[in-house]
Amino acid sequence: MGRTSKNEKLSQACEIVDFDDALLDACAPALRADLLREARLLAGVFAPGGVAGELREMAEQLSSGARDAEMERAHARRLAAALKRLAGETEDALSQ
Repeated sequence: MGRTSKNEKLSQACEIVDFDDALLDACAPALRADLLREARLLAGVFAPGGVAGELREMAEQLSSGARDAEMERAHARRLAAALKRLAGETEDALSQ
């Protein structure tokens, strides 16, 4: 009777995953805490207003490869993910 099309089955099974959230969540708890601490420190220095847009811009620069020569790529990506999480928390706090 009520046949479900292949497209309907696929759309029900699909889940959108935020890569940055997944990357940060995959880190060990101590590393994640360090990354979030570092992100808050950077935000306090370079985005003292705590504006989510500024934090996302910083994250985008790190993700695109604009980083200090001393910072390795993997750390830059994880730090960018932490900055994006911090930006999301800032937006959530403002919306309440």
